[in-house]
Amino acid sequence: MFVRITWLGHASVMLAHGALRVYIDPWKLSPALPKADLILITHEHYDHFSAPDIERLKGEQTRVIAPFAHPLVTDRMGVGETLAAGDILITTVPAYNIAKEYHPRGNKWVGYIVTMGGKRIYHPGDTDRIPEMLGIAPDVALLPVGGTYTMDAAEACRAVSDIGPRTVIPIHYGDIVGSGRDAADLRAGCTVPVEVLDPGGSLTVE
Repeated sequence: MFVRITWLGHASVMLAHGALRVYIDPWKLSPALPKADLILITHEHYDHFSAPDIERLKGEQTRVIAPFAHPLVTDRMGVGETLAAGDILITTVPAYNIAKEYHPRGNKWVGYIVTMGGKRIYHPGDTDRIPEMLGIAPDVALLPVGGTYTMDAAEACRAVSDIGPRTVIPIHYGDIVGSGRDAADLRAGCTVPVEVLDPGGSLTVE
């Protein structure tokens, strides 16, 4: 079994296994993308919760999961909860800043661990390196590296030691904050394989 992970730019990701499609924080996406089975939203900032993108991706059976209430949200999940959606398992984990004001811990925003096709994919949302990352041990971790609002590359490298992923994909750079240099810095400083993708590029995890 395999899962294909496609970085769609910024923090937007599509996970595919067979005919299943899971989108995380879709924003500024191509209208040609396939409809979603699940849409996962980490928090309410406009570059993560985009109503127009959600509307374009929604089909009749699409479930939209978020840590807050909204007419577009079908399933509200709090921190530390798990939801089974068919063959997909969704677990929420905390996401917050420690010494910044952009993503307060009290907002109870989230990252997600998505288990599908026998693989565990960790999207941490907009976050710093936090104690709750310790021991997640996913197959792939999608780590923000752009700094300012999230971890930068150096902090993400330190977080890798806590998380214990097999592979890392840098995200949250190249739009609003960060550049390809941040992704390159993560790859240079990381102790596990780092796959730097172009927007629209994919990694197949077998």
